[in-house]
Amino acid sequence: MTTFFRFLTSAFALLLGIAGILLVLYAWRLPPFTGTEEITENAYIRGQVTIISPQLAGYIAEVPVKDYEKVKGGQVLIRIDDRIYRQKVKQAEATLHSQQAQIDALEQKLLSAKARIRAAKAQVGSAETMMKTAQSNFDRNRSLSVSGVIAKSAFEQSSSTLEQARAALAQAKANQEVAEQDLAAIAVSREGYDAAVDSAKAALELAKIDLSNTRIMAPVDGTLGEVGARVGAYVTAGSQLVAVVPEKIWVIANFKETQLQGLTVGKPVSFTVDALGHKKFTGRIESLSPAAGSEFSVLKADNATGNFTKVAQRLPIRIAINDDQPDIDRLAPGMSVIVSVDKMDAAERLASK
Repeated sequence: MTTFFRFLTSAFALLLGIAGILLVLYAWRLPPFTGTEEITENAYIRGQVTIISPQLAGYIAEVPVKDYEKVKGGQVLIRIDDRIYRQKVKQAEATLHSQQAQIDALEQKLLSAKARIRAAKAQVGSAETMMKTAQSNFDRNRSLSVSGVIAKSAFEQSSSTLEQARAALAQAKANQEVAEQDLAAIAVSREGYDAAVDSAKAALELAKIDLSNTRIMAPVDGTLGEVGARVGAYVTAGSQLVAVVPEKIWVIANFKETQLQGLTVGKPVSFTVDALGHKKFTGRIESLSPAAGSEFSVLKADNATGNFTKVAQRLPIRIAINDDQPDIDRLAPGMSVIVSVDKMDAAERLASK
């Protein structure tokens, strides 16, 4: 009886040990319990959390939103006192009008200069005609004077008239050149005035941009975080006032490198969310990281040391969440999830049989 009891005790202890070993093998997913399913708890819901900051300094005049409110793209979240910026717009408009008025005055000067050139050309034409007449009279009187037909005084008079005609022609040409130089000077100054007008237009646009930036709007549809802006507070460019969380979310699962075989883009995925009582959702693998997570860390591990312990690295995998699932609107960035991927789909499992 004692021998039989010892046998039962030994058998029970052996079975208990085998059961413990099998339990450890199952927990660590070791043979014969490897299976085709890969699971990781190192996974979280992610989203593009956008921090909203002002582009200029001023006092907050209005905050028409509250914490955790749903907003639409283009909706005003915060308004900065815009009185100074409105006056800057008016000032820029006045400067632009002044520069444009100078352009208009310059146009009148340009027309006057062109008229003076036309008048100078007419004077040159008249002087050339008088010059030709005086030259003809001089040539005729010189022949007659040699023949003794006319008095010497008449010849001298025609010579004086010719010199006067030459002087008048030279003066007319000089007046034309001066008028042309004036026109060239006006054309050169026109470029400077045009540049001044362009500068005034740019200043006006900048003033309008600053005025529009006093109204801080939501860039996309989403949900607000905690609103840190307060009416009357003075803010500067870059101050963090509120965060907008867009509706687009996804899952980042960090699988060990030993789990990656068979995890390809498009593979169906299921995951449970801790915050929702382990409610199950589905998705698909959208993309795989080009490098292990350790490669993106600020301080990388140096494995070229005397003492080395091999540690399985993890590779982030982006998982797209399928639409039209119950309670999907309750998912929020930062929630912990448990991701499960069956590396062998139904078709592959059927083909393996």
